[in-house]
Amino acid sequence: MTTRETTGGAQAVAGLLLAAGGGRRLGGRPKALLPHRGRPLVEHAVRVLREGGCATVHVVLGAQAEDVRARASLPGCTLVDNPDWAQGMGSSLRAGLDSLAGTGARAALVSLVDQPGIGPAAVTRVLAAYEGEETLVCAAYDGVRGHPVLFGAAHWAGITATAIGDRGARAYLKEHRQAIALVECGDVARPFDIDTEADLAHLE
Repeated sequence: MTTRETTGGAQAVAGLLLAAGGGRRLGGRPKALLPHRGRPLVEHAVRVLREGGCATVHVVLGAQAEDVRARASLPGCTLVDNPDWAQGMGSSLRAGLDSLAGTGARAALVSLVDQPGIGPAAVTRVLAAYEGEETLVCAAYDGVRGHPVLFGAAHWAGITATAIGDRGARAYLKEHRQAIALVECGDVARPFDIDTEADLAHLE
């Protein structure tokens, strides 16, 4: 029996969507509510995780969280409020990992709401690299580390302790770079962010 079979394979991995950003450079429009294909962007991001193989999805909300709850259809998701969202992505990552404690999840596959160019194929590839609680996996684009990323539960405490400001897990990943498995996704995804007004051209 392999490690994946022992741990339940992909069922042991929860999708964790960070969707708390306030869109400061977008005139204060929450990124979760940006329109994409006629619906809020957060719905698209959740669908990507599910179609990529994540049966369980936790969504971290922050800016205008009540508006997101009211306007976005997110059935079956666990919605996590991050009152400290303005401190940066690190606070959302901490809130999200904390929400997974005690759920039985053995790993978290983390994605960002403002990367609509990353679809289910990239999620599936990263998810397939899961081997257990010690796993660290990052999607790569022409060899450069990006999202989504997969953190085995053995790493959560260390990530939580170092996730500060907008750095997220960057410091932890740098310290543990030798343990990271890179999964090339440049042929199936585009890792751009929706950060500025010009970036809105990527949305449909």
